[in-house]
Amino acid sequence: MDMFNLTRLPEFILLGLSPRPEDQKPLFVLFLIMYLVTLAGNLLIILAIRSDPQLQNPMYFFLSILSFADICYTTVIVPKMLVNFLSETKTISYAECLAQMYFFLVFGNIDSYLLAAMAIDRYVAICNPLHYVTVMNHRRCMLLVAFSIAFPCLHSLLYVLLVNRLTFCASNVIRHFFCDVNPVLKLACSSTFVNEVVAMTEGLASVMAPFAFITISYLTILIAVLNIPSAAGKHKVFSTCSSHLTVVTLFYGSISYVYFQPLSSYTIKDRIATVIYTVLTSMLNPVIYSLSNKDMKRGLKKLISRIKSEMDRLSTAKTNKICGY
Repeated sequence: MDMFNLTRLPEFILLGLSPRPEDQKPLFVLFLIMYLVTLAGNLLIILAIRSDPQLQNPMYFFLSILSFADICYTTVIVPKMLVNFLSETKTISYAECLAQMYFFLVFGNIDSYLLAAMAIDRYVAICNPLHYVTVMNHRRCMLLVAFSIAFPCLHSLLYVLLVNRLTFCASNVIRHFFCDVNPVLKLACSSTFVNEVVAMTEGLASVMAPFAFITISYLTILIAVLNIPSAAGKHKVFSTCSSHLTVVTLFYGSISYVYFQPLSSYTIKDRIATVIYTVLTSMLNPVIYSLSNKDMKRGLKKLISRIKSEMDRLSTAKTNKICGY
């Protein structure tokens, strides 16, 4: 039974990626692997940056915060997905649904603003290298991070409060794998006009503002690169930006596909696109940044070497203890 006549539903049912029982275990294994790879990859990035003195600059500072946000971002969604893959009921309480929606919006927007901060950092490094240390000082970097966290928290709170005022009296089945805004709005019996107006005004502005900073930064960088006479110089500049541009394209491409369309047209294709920016992008970020960045590669190799030597030391100590040395 999925029809109710209540102002506030006690719980929702998450339909997930597939309703077919035979798909649940393969999907569980797939997303468990993706989640573990995401945790391991982003944690390695954080540890490599924190432990390597040569990676103590604004770009890698922002990258370490981005990796932490990505861990939180996927943790908001994937563990509940994994439970539901193996569960018969697939329910989520009303309060838990709103909490999941809030933190999903918070960390998604933090990612967006951190990507903008990283674009600004690349702009200053390439277009104003002599003043880079002065412009991107520790205080300004902390202010950028503080804003990238504070604004998404307030922005997301507005969305959740607007959803909380709605009346739900129809189906309680959310045709998605988590409590995203649009699928929940489709269940409302009361008018969602205010929610949709806010989404297309304040929501659009909050998403487009960091994207505008990224676009302007890279257009300025492109103009500067075109003025570089040597091909080697141009390649060097592009190589420092390629990883960031790849992540931006993945993130904003999938978000644009999902959210910049009418509420009524939300389909299964949007669920697949959502997987890209909620799970896949977070998993690929460490790979993208480590493969195309020599400093990051070196930092990761040093970290892995230290971890291996520490494990060997502990193994030797344990063996000596067993043998009675």
